[in-house]
Parts: sequence; structure tokens; C-alpha cells
Amino acid sequence: MFERLQFDAWEREYFLVNGEVVDEGGFPHAIRNRAFLYADGFFETIRVAHGVPQHLDLHFGRIQDSCRAYQLEAPAHWNVEWLRERLLALCAANGILEGGRIRLTFYRDGGGRYTPENDHLFWVGEGQPISDNAFKLNEQGLKVDIYPDMKKMPDHLANFKNLSSTLYVQSALWARARQFDEALIQNTSNHIIESTRSNLFLVSNRVLYTSSLSGGPTGGVMRAAVARLAAANGFKVYEYDLSPQELLRADEMFLTNAVRGIQWVSSYRTKRYFSSTAQQLTSLLNDSLVQPSA
Repeated sequence: MFERLQFDAWEREYFLVNGEVVDEGGFPHAIRNRAFLYADGFFETIRVAHGVPQHLDLHFGRIQDSCRAYQLEAPAHWNVEWLRERLLALCAANGILEGGRIRLTFYRDGGGRYTPENDHLFWVGEGQPISDNAFKLNEQGLKVDIYPDMKKMPDHLANFKNLSSTLYVQSALWARARQFDEALIQNTSNHIIESTRSNLFLVSNRVLYTSSLSGGPTGGVMRAAVARLAAANGFKVYEYDLSPQELLRADEMFLTNAVRGIQWVSSYRTKRYFSSTAQQLTSLLNDSLVQPSA
């Protein structure tokens, strides 16, 4: 859908470490932290358009919720405006003036083994430019099927972007081996809750259905943004426990992801889908993008 642009050889890449812009020399040791040793943390992926991080209010809310769930102590100065300023500094340092992608990784600082020495928050950020400034709907629909080998437990951490991502990696490998574009993930009650890297929406008669958060999908920022935008433009939106039978009855299926926006699905097994709702919502999504301040 989009191409990640590479930094020229002479350019230096910059990062955020606890909000400070640093080059590679200021980056923490790669293997001496709890993110690497125990996957003790979470991450957040943010789309940049017009040089501005998008949907930051939703991202910050999920970061706050994730910190509480992981019992991580954020610093006293932590707020959405401070984070916005730091992300803009990261974009400026890396020359991200139009489209881009930011990944923030949050983990527990200090040592200890399974029992941590402290609960202080440590975080790092990286950003890369990408070729598309606005969200772009895929021209060719995605082919999907249900991943059968592992299922997701809907526990108290299930709605967050956890560093431990074995299920998603294995489902992506399964899909690649069978030439599917995405794999659909089930929970332990056999409901379809999401895909390898996205949330899932079905459309029937201008009504949108997406998996209930209680079923265990990632509580996606783009999922929330699209649901809010759809409701404001005359669509009904319901959370629902989706079964494979609902997939076969729907008129449309599309996936939502903070970086990619909306991706329409053309086929699930023998079922074929339309894309008119995905097209309409992508247009509305682009109209709602935050522009740089004057």
C-alpha cells in the first residue's frame, strides 16, 4: 500500500529515549532491558500525515490505560501535549515532513527477574517517513482466512499492543505460506476478533459490526476512530461476537490499522465482498486529518 522510505547513507537516524532526541549512541543497550528479557511492556504505532502525528488523543488514552494494566509508573510531567511536542521533535530530526510512521516502545525500567526491582516507565521511539501522506485504500482487495493453530485468551492485557506477539507472528507466517494477505484470529470461544495486524469490521445494509472488546481484540486506535467517524456520518455501529457464519452473510469486510487506515477485503473462502463503505470511510478519514498549525 505504501513504501517506507529509506534514509540516505549520509543521514543520521534519530530516536526518542524518555522524550529526549538522541542518535544511535544514546540508545539503551539492546539486550539489557526487560523489554528484551521478559517482554515486560507494550508498544504503540502512530501514523504521521502532513508531518503531524494523527489521532494522538486516542493513542495517549490507550498508553495511559496500558500503563495502568501493566502497573507502570509514568513520570509526573506526562501528558498528551508534552508527548505531541516530543513526537514533533522526532519527526523534525528525521525529516518527516509529510507521511510517516512512529513506533513507541514502553517497558519497565531496572532489573530484577520475574519480580521487578521497580515499576518506573522507560520508553523509546523511532520514526520513518513513508511515501503516502494521506490514507490510501488498497486497489486490490485482500484475501483472508481463519488461522486455526492458536487462539487468543481474552484476559486483562488482551486489548493492548503487548510486546509478546507470538500469536501474530505465527498467524502471519501461516498466511504467508498459504498466500493469504491476512489471517483472521479467533479467541478461545471461537469468535473472530481481529486479524494479524488489524481490527475487523463487517458491513451489512449500512450497519457496521466489530468484535466486542470483551472478546479480546486489540483496542485499536483506528478501530475507535473509524467507529466514531462512521457514527457521525449516519452509520450504525455495533460491537458483536462475530462467528464464521457472520463473515459469510456480510456485504463487506474491511480491516483497520493506525498506520494503514482502512483495507478492504475481497474474499474469505468462497465469499466475495464489495468495497463501497471502505471507500466512503477512507475519504471521510482523510478529510478529518489534523493539519499543521499555522
